[in-house]
Amino acid sequence: MSKSPLPGLYIVATPIGNLGDIGARAAAVLARADLIAAEDTRVTAKLLSHLGLRIKMTPYHDHSDERTRADLVARMVDEVVVLVSDAGTPLISDPGYKLVRDARAAGRHVTTVPGPCAAIAAITLSGLPSDRFLFAGFLPSKAKARADAIAEVAGLRATLIFYESGPRLAATLAALAEGLGARETAVAREITKLYEECVTGSLAELAARYAEAAPKGEIVIVVAPPAEAGAEAADDATVDAALRDALAGQPVARAAKAVAKRFGRDRHELYARALALKGGA
Repeated sequence: MSKSPLPGLYIVATPIGNLGDIGARAAAVLARADLIAAEDTRVTAKLLSHLGLRIKMTPYHDHSDERTRADLVARMVDEVVVLVSDAGTPLISDPGYKLVRDARAAGRHVTTVPGPCAAIAAITLSGLPSDRFLFAGFLPSKAKARADAIAEVAGLRATLIFYESGPRLAATLAALAEGLGARETAVAREITKLYEECVTGSLAELAARYAEAAPKGEIVIVVAPPAEAGAEAADDATVDAALRDALAGQPVARAAKAVAKRFGRDRHELYARALALKGGA
């Protein structure tokens, strides 16, 4: 940054695993900060060490009270206060929105430095429809509350994204299978880290897989939208055969739309597959 940043609140996204993902602007803002409000100062200290920085930090997390927020907002009058979470984009499944709200109400300068986000990274890995999706965060741990939360989103025609921990993963997948049925799903784990993986299958298949051994690391569950009412169940070979038949008498876009409606699939995905089939014909 060529100019000194204005005093105020800077919402800075940090790497979700690979420290090499820190952006140039994010690093520059961190370097110019007067104070960093961190979810866990020990975690943020590792990032600062990677950048060769020593910046004053203060904890800001779920248990921070109104007095802590008021102190931070007061400092924003003439200081650069940077808000970071342990990993990824602040405010995504963390309490940062309260600080943003109070800063805006006080007339402070508020800006964001976008970057990594586990939910967005996971949906890109999943291969599931991304034109419409809902981030649902962590489901409740108690069975009744979890089932109620799943029922609230079951009818949405959107891809669903959940965060989860390893020990709870199998039970959550089983609850999702019971509440949502046989939907295509991806479990993304350790995104951007050495042992990154993205495993796909039905909810029931994945629940059985992870019931044998709880995985380690940060986990994102991505669940496909429900099939349209009356849609036929079909594997990829059947869908490809239907696309070939449709392409015999229709343009690519129209063929993809018709087959997507028939099988409850994403039309953008089937458009790409139709192009590939037409090109290989």
